[in-house]
Amino acid sequence: LIELLIVIAIIGVIAAFALPAYSDYVQRGKMSEAFSGLADMRVRMEQYYQDNRRSNSAGTTWGAALPASRYFDFVCATDAAASAQTYSATANGKAAEGMTGFQYTINEANAKTSAGPAGWTASASCWIRRRDGSC
Repeated sequence: LIELLIVIAIIGVIAAFALPAYSDYVQRGKMSEAFSGLADMRVRMEQYYQDNRRSNSAGTTWGAALPASRYFDFVCATDAAASAQTYSATANGKAAEGMTGFQYTINEANAKTSAGPAGWTASASCWIRRRDGSC
């Protein structure tokens, strides 16, 4: 009986360290969807700009469809002026999929910013991939 209790205690200690690490690992796997979606949006916006010499279509957002995603919602904002030269594409994490608080952004200058939930370090210069803010 004592041996069984020792085994249960050891399993409890191991689980206390393993479960948070596994949770972070799963979230990092979901982040790749935001990175690829935003990269795709940037390429499409650059193609649209090359064809039309502006980032919008008569004051509205660009003509291409936003990427379909399970873990993130994508938004693209452009300057409303007729000669719009700027845009910003954003991926917001879906709460129902455990990605609450994650937000990744890219603009026409390829400037990347990111924010994470409580406990994650935000970055004004890259897309974070880990809790410590590393890119």
